[in-house]
Amino acid sequence: MEAIRVVVTGRVQGVSYRAYCQDAGRRMGLTGWVRNRRDGSVEAFAQGERAALDAFTGWCHQGSPSADVTGVTVERVPPDPAVVGFSVRSTA
Repeated sequence: MEAIRVVVTGRVQGVSYRAYCQDAGRRMGLTGWVRNRRDGSVEAFAQGERAALDAFTGWCHQGSPSADVTGVTVERVPPDPAVVGFSVRSTA
């Protein structure tokens, strides 16, 4: 199992990005979470198989139908066995 932390910038708040992200993560068989950040970006943590993480990263570049993604940064991080499911968290 591998894990990533993703920060997405652009018009990604107020456009259902988190709900769509949660759905994408679940469909791809990942566990993790997604949350808004105070600076207007969205942050996600996802873990699972590398191919699924690559697909998730690709999805993050598109986002929800109303999103306008201008940047995506991806950082490899240690997996967290305590994370189950894929949840929407409150703002960081």
